[in-house]
Amino acid sequence: MSPSTAITIGNFDGVHLGHAALVRSAREAVGASGRVLAIAFDPHPMTVLRPGTVPALLSTFEQRTSWLKAIGADEVQPLIPTDELLGQSPREFVRSMMERFGAQFVVEGEDFRFGHRRAGSVATLRELEGQFGHRTIIVPPVEVALADQSIVRVSSSLIRWLLERGRVRDAALLLGRPFELRGKVVQGDQRGRTIGFPTVNLAHSDLLLPADGIYCGRAYFTRRDHAALSTPNVECSFPAAISVGTKPTFGTHPRTCEAHLIGFEGFADEYGWPIRLQFHDWLRDQLKYPGTEPLIAQLHRDVAATKHRMEPHGLSPAIPCPASA
Repeated sequence: MSPSTAITIGNFDGVHLGHAALVRSAREAVGASGRVLAIAFDPHPMTVLRPGTVPALLSTFEQRTSWLKAIGADEVQPLIPTDELLGQSPREFVRSMMERFGAQFVVEGEDFRFGHRRAGSVATLRELEGQFGHRTIIVPPVEVALADQSIVRVSSSLIRWLLERGRVRDAALLLGRPFELRGKVVQGDQRGRTIGFPTVNLAHSDLLLPADGIYCGRAYFTRRDHAALSTPNVECSFPAAISVGTKPTFGTHPRTCEAHLIGFEGFADEYGWPIRLQFHDWLRDQLKYPGTEPLIAQLHRDVAATKHRMEPHGLSPAIPCPASA
């Protein structure tokens, strides 16, 4: 007898605690030997339904895949939102999922909607059980307490709202981990190195940037020893003072994300290498300073504050790259 399969379908943007509850329930349904399959829309369905209203993304598909597998999914399958797919009736949609994935269990939250004009619901899934032979498992919403002790329901939209207000600590409570941006290092204006605070500039693509401001966090990246290409990749990690905004002291600029990696030295002129930045705490607003000297003085305070904030979490020491990297 083949192991059972449980599927859960959604956007899974950010892979937060609510998504973790879905995967956990799916695992409980099929047991250790069963298969848990997360079916993730990629790109977001709104790119087809209403292109001008697509929400800023919390994560790439690669991030979602990594996180979903880390919390217990065996596989993550992309679901491309074509006009044909989104135009299916609820029954047609369920039939197509069952024919494609052969699931014995469908695991969803109580607000799950699907099919043309979002006509299908978890009640529809239960009504169709007799036709397609699946069992519907409805997972209740997950609630958490924010820093101010208010109780909220975990959702990707609320996480976006918190990040847009710089509330990265509260966002982390809903995510179950610090908010993280991934991208490649690109060349900036190189002004930071001239004032003693070199930064890495992140190409963040379509990912949501938190509110303009200065944050403390941590940078992670993997580098290979150029002197010996057979050397295994080593993940490096450094505390980071992260700036999001338009650099108002130096005129008008597009919004950017850059980070000063505390204790980091090396390959400052190399670009294109991947990096991930975790946002642990808000430090201050981004301000316009009357000149370079006041800005430098503030940057020293930002670095000191980053070290202080990260130490309680045991995250202040750097994990350096190989000496020859």
